[in-house]
Amino acid sequence: MSWATRLVGGLIVAVCALAAPARSGTPAVGAQAPDFTLPDQDGRQHALKDYRGQWVVLYFYPKDGTPGCTTEACEFRDNIFAFRRVGAVILGISVDSDSSHKAFAEKHHLPFTLLADPEMKTTSTYGLVVGFAGIRFARRDTFIIDPQGRIMKHYESVKAQGHSQAVLSDLKALVAAAPG
Repeated sequence: MSWATRLVGGLIVAVCALAAPARSGTPAVGAQAPDFTLPDQDGRQHALKDYRGQWVVLYFYPKDGTPGCTTEACEFRDNIFAFRRVGAVILGISVDSDSSHKAFAEKHHLPFTLLADPEMKTTSTYGLVVGFAGIRFARRDTFIIDPQGRIMKHYESVKAQGHSQAVLSDLKALVAAAPG
C-alpha cells in the first residue's frame, strides 16, 4: 500500500471521528429506508426496493482501498456465509466509481455488491456526506433494514475492525425477534 493511500486513509479516519455527531438528515430507526438506484461494480443497476423481502445490511464507507475500508469489507467478506444463513444481503456504498469498486472487489475477493454513488445523491439522502480539504466522501455508517424496508438499526461513525461481527450479532437478534 502506498504512503499516499495510507495518508488519505488516516485523514479519512480523522475526519470521520470529527463528524461523529448524528446528522439531522439521517433517516431514523423505524423509518422507511430511502430508496435509491445505483450501479454496482459491474455497471448493473440496483434499487433498494429490489431487496424487499430480505434483510439488508447497507453500509456506507469512505474510500476503496484505504486501510479501514479494506478491513471492514474483508470482515464482511469473511462473515458472508453467516449473513446469508440469516437471509441477509450486504450492500456497500461509497462515492467511488464503479470501476474503482470493481478493482477493489476483485483484489479482495468481495462476494457482495458495492454500489457507486459518485454524484453523492444517495449518500446525501442518508445524511452521510463529510469532507476535508475539499475532498468529500461518505461517513462510515451502517443500517440494518428489515424485509419491509424499515431501518431497524443504525450504527454511526463505526470503527471498521470488529464491525461486521457486531452487525451480525444484532442482525441475528432482530431476525429472531421478527414476527413470522
